[in-house]
Amino acid sequence: MLNITRAGVYYRNGAFLPVQEGAAAGLPAPAQAREGTMAYAILKAHNTLDSMDRLAIRFDAMASHDITYVGIIQTARASGLTEFPLPYVLTNCHNSLCAVGGTINEDDHVFGLSAAKKYGGEFVPAHQAVIHSYMRERYAAPGRMILGSDSHTRYGAYGAMAIGEGGPELARQLLNKTYDIAYPPVIAIYLTGAPRPGVGPHDVALALVGATFKEGVVKNAVMEFFGPGVASLSMDYRSGIDVMTTETACLSSVWSTDETTREHLTRLGRGESYQPQQPADGAYYDGLIEVDLSAVEPMIALPFHPSNAFTIRAFKANMADLLHQVEVDAAQQLGVQNAAPLADKIVNGQFRADQGVIAGCSGGTYQNLVRAAQILDGAAVGSDAFWLSCYPGSMPVNLELTRQGYISSLMAAGASIRSCFCGPCFGAGDVPANGAFSIRHSTRNFPNREGSKPGEGQISYVALMDARSIAATARNGGILTAADELPDVPADRPDESWNYDDSAYKARVYYGVGHPKPETELVFGPNIADWPEQVALPENLLLTAAAAIYDPVTTTDELIPSGETSSYRSNPLRLSEFALSRKDPRYVPRAKAVLELERRRRVDPTDSAVVEALDGHDGKTTGLGTFVMAIRPGDGSAREQAASCQRVLGGCANLCQEFATKRYRSNVVNWGMLPFTSPDVADWKIRPGDKLYLPNIRAAVERGDEVISALLIQSGKETPVQLFLPNMTQEERDIVLAGCLINYYAR
Repeated sequence: MLNITRAGVYYRNGAFLPVQEGAAAGLPAPAQAREGTMAYAILKAHNTLDSMDRLAIRFDAMASHDITYVGIIQTARASGLTEFPLPYVLTNCHNSLCAVGGTINEDDHVFGLSAAKKYGGEFVPAHQAVIHSYMRERYAAPGRMILGSDSHTRYGAYGAMAIGEGGPELARQLLNKTYDIAYPPVIAIYLTGAPRPGVGPHDVALALVGATFKEGVVKNAVMEFFGPGVASLSMDYRSGIDVMTTETACLSSVWSTDETTREHLTRLGRGESYQPQQPADGAYYDGLIEVDLSAVEPMIALPFHPSNAFTIRAFKANMADLLHQVEVDAAQQLGVQNAAPLADKIVNGQFRADQGVIAGCSGGTYQNLVRAAQILDGAAVGSDAFWLSCYPGSMPVNLELTRQGYISSLMAAGASIRSCFCGPCFGAGDVPANGAFSIRHSTRNFPNREGSKPGEGQISYVALMDARSIAATARNGGILTAADELPDVPADRPDESWNYDDSAYKARVYYGVGHPKPETELVFGPNIADWPEQVALPENLLLTAAAAIYDPVTTTDELIPSGETSSYRSNPLRLSEFALSRKDPRYVPRAKAVLELERRRRVDPTDSAVVEALDGHDGKTTGLGTFVMAIRPGDGSAREQAASCQRVLGGCANLCQEFATKRYRSNVVNWGMLPFTSPDVADWKIRPGDKLYLPNIRAAVERGDEVISALLIQSGKETPVQLFLPNMTQEERDIVLAGCLINYYAR
């Protein structure tokens, strides 16, 4: 199914040569041959520097949704924003329901519309489109680069390179700054064959994620898709695979283009944006993943990660053991004990799910919902416990599904049709019952992602599956069924497209790109608050561990929960109350206690409580703060609040073996925190209350030191340790020295 080569290869005449054979074949050195990749051409066209070793990128367009755009605009506004210098799309697909928090969610939407008018942006009202569906339809095209404040910003199937980042990186673009990174590795994803009937894009995606994530095969790299198998896939199918590349921890993705791409762009009314795009003969890649599409089977990713992937066939053969491991993971990761055993879901040797969801940027495409409707046509979900919800990704998709009768078929089968909304992906819609098991064609199944609150003893489970197998399961009343088990499952055709009608957008979307109205007043609701002031890095730091997490990976959902926190994303102080609440409920009071001492220190360094806390260090030059220790933090969402909430509570550093994603590390730096790493951190057995003393830390950052000498203080014992700040750019150091990105721009 998949074959992975972790060494460099050349692509020549439709085959791959090991790097050591390049010279004998007359090929140039890898540094030159890398110029033959599609990624190189796109990055070069957007790089503002002469060298390609380090990149300073300006994007063609940006997108944010309604739990990120307020903070981004507030950051940029505090730093001197006068108008949007590039097309900036504000969608409203996360806090669409406005179901909790009084008026505050809709207040954010009103603010967004006023900002689009004032600064010249594009505003997509609630229920019109999922952010990524909209950007595919309106902006993605070969050769373009798009930046989004959502981790699943992936439009590679259109030949574009898109990157999901935290809000400060978008604020930088709004201030005419650049996105600065080292030139990334580029990994070839070579597709052959064609999918079998019943095998959908999520099956291919989960097979890829399962094979790559745990070993970091494509971490912070660009995944470049090409090969004869691409021609066997429709645009919807390609996008369904592409959007899930985020779960591999890659930086971005890009696909070759062909007549299918041209035809689809023409249907979208943007045929002129098409251009052919293929790797050059002799292109060099830093690694290779060969995927035989015809060998992919229907997949299931068990809780609590998309990489926990198995074929449905293998899951059925080992249900008891695999479900027991899920229970072990639930107890270890969530702290939920004595939950109802998952073995109860096995009835007469068959696994019974409780809920199905087909939604969002990965599930809510036209082709996915057509397949689901065809599989369910003439059948019924039934009146027992199992239920099914379907969320079209955009109003144009919804219109065409309705006109072709597929919405009617789904409704007649008992499926619930919902609006264009991202909620089920992050726990704000279709939350399962306690103990229930949900199968979803959505992007993630992290702990708590479905909306449960383990801290209150609740637990439910999400497994990822393709829409085709979810529909097959629904057809059998919730009994887990792979779509290829059905005798009559329809095939996916590469020429399967749909008629695009954007009349719903024209009736509701505010198109203000390039037409700012500076006289417009921003509309502030009572929950929209400015960022609290942050202070510059002091000469020395005495940091207290406010949390220590020893899980192999810590997700951004665990650092700041999704779901119920969405209503407070525009209010940094209220949101910070939720920081690490599902992982360590004592984190916030610990951090607040140290923050209060630091505030008192800045007023009076001789305050008796401050003197006691400083333990003999000079209060005039030594700041007090907190740090979070984790083994590998930051997997998952791009949300900046995973870092900013720590900073609001007085956080000054993260300490880890490595950062799970580049985007989380960027958020840590942009919020003025030191991104420390150490390969030995797990051996130090840090616990909350332990301290790190960092003498002369400001001078070390100013000098550009990558090795920092510190003292680890545990139960009164001081141990010298070395911390590392690898690959920090001068600008990153300046941001940390200033205290945060806003301070850096203000200076």
